[in-house]
Amino acid sequence: MGSSSFVWLVVVLAVVAANLPYMNERCFALFAIQRFSFSKPFWVRMIEIIALYLLVGELGLSFERSLGNAFPQGWEFFAISFCLFVVLGFPGFVYRYLRRTHG
Repeated sequence: MGSSSFVWLVVVLAVVAANLPYMNERCFALFAIQRFSFSKPFWVRMIEIIALYLLVGELGLSFERSLGNAFPQGWEFFAISFCLFVVLGFPGFVYRYLRRTHG
């Protein structure tokens, strides 16, 4: 796999991971939450988004390390990449809160 394949793999995984909390009622799409019988609260979805952001970021960093030397990043990189991750999850947010009928 070349470096461009790694980049596209991380982008596709980021899009899927950013939309995953909005597309199901399970925690991390694996665990059913019995306490919230009807719908996950918004704060649980935010915790999932942060955890998935860290997971995808670690995967991207490991790909970068396997291709050569990883460049050091400052806080600005992480702030911008988190905002981009949230924007990638916008289609799932629209589906969950704006378009879907709750009834």
